[in-house]
Amino acid sequence: MRLSNLIEVTAYIPGIGHNLQEHSVVLIRGGRVKDLPGVRYHIIRGALDTAGVDGRMQSRSKYGAKRPKAKK
Repeated sequence: MRLSNLIEVTAYIPGIGHNLQEHSVVLIRGGRVKDLPGVRYHIIRGALDTAGVDGRMQSRSKYGAKRPKAKK
């Protein structure tokens, strides 16, 4: 992906599945992925063009998931 300062980086998309396309605008944060060489950034789910993870019950803030509706 190309940053706003024209530097090209490789970023990790956490969670299961995503809705990103070629010209999506995303927000990234630092943080490498040990298993993937050269990946030093994470994409923040639920910000800008990136949707959150559906059906996520735990660690929701890390994956941009909304709080589920209370069952009656």
